[in-house]
Amino acid sequence: MPAKVATAGRSAKSQPPNDAPVPTREVILDTAERLFAERGADGVAVRDLARVMNLTAPSLYNHFPSKQALYEAVLERGIGPIVELVAAAWQPGALQSDHMESTIDSLVSHLAQHPHLARLLQRALLEEAGTVQNIIARWYDPLYRQGFAVIREAADEAGWERAELPHVALGLFGMVFAYFTYLKTLEAVAPNGNPLAPNTLRVQRRFLKKAIFRLLGPQDVAADKTER
Repeated sequence: MPAKVATAGRSAKSQPPNDAPVPTREVILDTAERLFAERGADGVAVRDLARVMNLTAPSLYNHFPSKQALYEAVLERGIGPIVELVAAAWQPGALQSDHMESTIDSLVSHLAQHPHLARLLQRALLEEAGTVQNIIARWYDPLYRQGFAVIREAADEAGWERAELPHVALGLFGMVFAYFTYLKTLEAVAPNGNPLAPNTLRVQRRFLKKAIFRLLGPQDVAADKTER
């Protein structure tokens, strides 16, 4: 339904067009994800979000009661499926290539569908505001714990020492997310200037599958000892 006018005295120029489509919840989340990624949680006001979508701020509050609620909804939509994917990826013993490849396919597809999510997470992890840190911790902590559980046994089989596991986990996190974090930079070097093109993403999937299997796949540790 069309957004209601907040005050009768507001000029016609400041009102959303009567025939403008009302953004759906997904459109609002997409817009918020992009703006939060560009400016950070503290750098985006509700009126900014409303203006981009031709809404009044009160109309936006009909969908989300506060900016914090909207921020949390963006994180839930973005990180929730990743936590579920990583949890489902756990398999006892050595890394299984077919299962790993399926997980990578799903992760890359999700991040491509939400191209601002990786940058948003990077910003959120660097935020100093206590409120933002508390929100991101609720999502990042289970993601890290699930990821650590997934790689623990595979890392043992691959010859990694227990003290090295946090470094392996962070390395994997960076390997998967960095591509989408730096999309703007990649536009200058990607074929046709589009790092999200199907052919380019296909190469990224192939790279991740090879790199992760070489990092965590079973190998003869005794034949190739690395420096401590």
